[in-house]
This record gives sequence, structure tokens and C-alpha cells, in this order.
Amino acid sequence: MELPLALATGLASRSRTRPVPKTYRIHIKDLMLMVRIGVYDYEKQAPQRVRVNVAMDVVQGVTPFDDNIDNVVSYDVIVDGIKALAARGHINLVETFADGIADLCLVDPRVRTVRLTVEKLDVFPETDGVGVEIERHQPDL
Repeated sequence: MELPLALATGLASRSRTRPVPKTYRIHIKDLMLMVRIGVYDYEKQAPQRVRVNVAMDVVQGVTPFDDNIDNVVSYDVIVDGIKALAARGHINLVETFADGIADLCLVDPRVRTVRLTVEKLDVFPETDGVGVEIERHQPDL
């Protein structure tokens, strides 16, 4: 199907004046942690199994990858940061933990959007997990 001439011309001139940024998505899937989390007394007695999933939409920026880890958002840094958040001490709400993870991901300005879930896995035997899913964006979006 051919584009109308006006649309094709507009797209061609736009691509010359403003380059389209390259983007990619980073996934951290099924990160399993033992976390002291929950508001009830019995939840404060021992850590619980928690599953974390993170997806980050990232703008490449002006520096090419060049097969160099310094030119990408490193999932090592994010995983280590999530573990450090979990190790800080007791967290009452999964929402608080999720918000902290989102803030951690958005420290790098190349991360434009983060979507994540935090689930407690052993709350109800009838479920695989209960928790929250959140999405956050860089403030300038």
C-alpha cells in the first residue's frame, strides 16, 4: 500500500530534521528474593518469598553500544539495587517496595519507563502470588 504523497513527504522531511531515538527494553524476570515484608505480626517474624519482574524501556542515547557495558543500562546494577532495597530492613507494603524499585530504575535518565510487579508468593495457598503492578515514567514525559 502506497502512502499519500503529502504523508510520505512529511515523514521524509521529519526524519531528516529529527532523528528517531533508538530504544530497547531490559527485562528482569522472576527475581526470587526472601524479603521481610508485610503489615501483620506473623509477617514480621520471618522473611517471605517475593517475586519481582521488571521491564524498562531505554533510550540508547548518542553513544553507540560498541559492545561496551558502560554504554548500556546494566541489569546487574538494577538487580543488585533491588537486593539492597530488600536487605535494608522490614517493609510494610509491597507498594512501598515496588515504588523503591521504580525509583532505582529511573535514576538512569536513559530509562524512560519502568513497569514492574512485586508479588508475595506464600500468602494464600490458592494463588501463585498476590501483589502489585506499577508503571512509572521519567518526570519530563
